[in-house]
Amino acid sequence: MGYSEITRKTGETEIHLTLSLYGSGKSQISTGCGFLDHMLTLFAKHGRFDLTIVCKGDTYVDDHHSVEDIGICLGMAFAEALGNGAGITRYGHIILPMDEALILAAADISGRGHLEFGLQIPTEKVGTFDTELIEEFFIAFTRKSNITLHIQQMAGRNSHHIIEGAFKAVARCLNTAVTIQEAYRDEIPSTKGVL
Repeated sequence: MGYSEITRKTGETEIHLTLSLYGSGKSQISTGCGFLDHMLTLFAKHGRFDLTIVCKGDTYVDDHHSVEDIGICLGMAFAEALGNGAGITRYGHIILPMDEALILAAADISGRGHLEFGLQIPTEKVGTFDTELIEEFFIAFTRKSNITLHIQQMAGRNSHHIIEGAFKAVARCLNTAVTIQEAYRDEIPSTKGVL
């Protein structure tokens, strides 16, 4: 438990990803999308996840396939690394400031993938990156990780700050949710006995 390695190849992308949930925040990220590299580096650091991602995608079309497929692979890695979820805290939440932006993130490692996405990103692009792809990334991640995730914007005007705040907030609430409670190490945190 705690580690996963995913390789996924389609006609649009080829991705190799490793994830350690209980790391120190080290990362090596090469997605072909500079802004996404930045966000995933922050995600690893603030979640204290050790993360490597190499993606070769059809970015000559646009970044959509790479962003979505990386979300898929990261979600698969979380699901695999969590195993049956014995001992995890299960829930995590934070309200995180990023300059003028204020982002709420809350997660339930529930076995039920669901996203409530409440970011109002004011621009269509940050640099060359299409900001609508942030929602696509988190949709893919939650579907494959089977995590319920709420991301809500409470304040913010700068697109970069809003998105960066969201990645940091999600990382920190997931770090809390995956933390092992030693007193309950062998217990599944659900009355059903399964997540």
